[in-house]
Amino acid sequence: VLFSAYFAMQVIYARRKYKISPPETKGHPEFERTFRAQANCSEYFPIFISLLWVAGIFFHQGVTAACGLLYLYTRLKYFQGYAVTAQGRLGPLYASAWLLWLLVGLALAGLLAHFLQP
Repeated sequence: VLFSAYFAMQVIYARRKYKISPPETKGHPEFERTFRAQANCSEYFPIFISLLWVAGIFFHQGVTAACGLLYLYTRLKYFQGYAVTAQGRLGPLYASAWLLWLLVGLALAGLLAHFLQP
């Protein structure tokens, strides 16, 4: 929630800085990158929370929490990199995607172990 609030505040600051009133989403390139970074992070947040929840319950809380913290860090770096240049988002984007796939694997392993136990 704090990350979402931080990202939203950055969009508000960019709107003020470049004088772009809502509902406009076009304007200065830095504003557009900040706006897209916030939207992209918001789109993936429900997927992240769902995977974190399932992996934490069915696999292992400690491992899942570590993956979750790493994911949040990579999304912060994604946001910061994207606000500067579009290319700045790529490294953290790949890292966050890898962590999401890892959470998918952990959740599936936990679910299979839970439901296939005799």
